[in-house]
Amino acid sequence: MARTQVYEPATEQRGHVRGADRASVGELVGELGRDMSLLVRQEMALARMELKQEAAKAGKGAGMLGGAGYAGHMLVLFGSLAGVFGLAHVMDIAWAALVVTGVWALVAGVLFLTGRRKLHAVHPKPQHTMETLKEDAQWARHPRS
Repeated sequence: MARTQVYEPATEQRGHVRGADRASVGELVGELGRDMSLLVRQEMALARMELKQEAAKAGKGAGMLGGAGYAGHMLVLFGSLAGVFGLAHVMDIAWAALVVTGVWALVAGVLFLTGRRKLHAVHPKPQHTMETLKEDAQWARHPRS
């Protein structure tokens, strides 16, 4: 972690100028500016540190989701093999593999059709925003008041 400067109010630093009770308005305004600058720098440093921590958490979570996807893939693969070998007790192993392949083809077809239908329902243009922009342009051309 990066070390940041600790905030010290200017009232503690004024003693070396002329004394806290005799500081001029210009000195007070200058100290106020330095204090505000320091405060903004510290807030930015804090925000950077928090964002780094949250990004690290998100990266770990994304890695775990990737691992879960791979594990799910392996589950489907070995589950399919188990289905083939299970059906092989009832029919020839080639026919069992064809049946399992047919089931996966059916699943893929249903997912494809559902996904295509949902994609056709997407409107890439923001309709509501376009309508309000047209209304704004019309109002700008013909203001009512």
